[in-house]
Amino acid sequence: MENEKVFSMKFAKVYGLLVQKAERKGRTGDEVDQLISWLCGYDRESIQRQLAADVDYKSFFDQSPAWNPDSKNITGKICGVRVEDITDPTMWRIRCLDKLVDELAKGKSIEKIIGSREADAGEQFVTL
Repeated sequence: MENEKVFSMKFAKVYGLLVQKAERKGRTGDEVDQLISWLCGYDRESIQRQLAADVDYKSFFDQSPAWNPDSKNITGKICGVRVEDITDPTMWRIRCLDKLVDELAKGKSIEKIIGSREADAGEQFVTL
């Protein structure tokens, strides 16, 4: 039931919260967009289209144009749960983004956040 509540939240609302979290720590919305792009394959324009379309959070992740295969290297705790232990694929994707934004808000550079997970710089995205 908890998953359904998260899944049905509007992407625009969650996106605003992610940007606010980053900005409170001196980071930018552009940096959040860079993380979304690396993780999901959206570019800035397609993020804006998703915001304008008022999609729910589940749809945003289900419609990701190119999920990054290096996301499998995202580990650690977020909201008290280990990312690598999450079995629901959509919730796992949601928590991956949460983890990346959390690291951004804690002061890590985009290069360190992404670079620590890239297995092969030549292979960036996998199409779903």
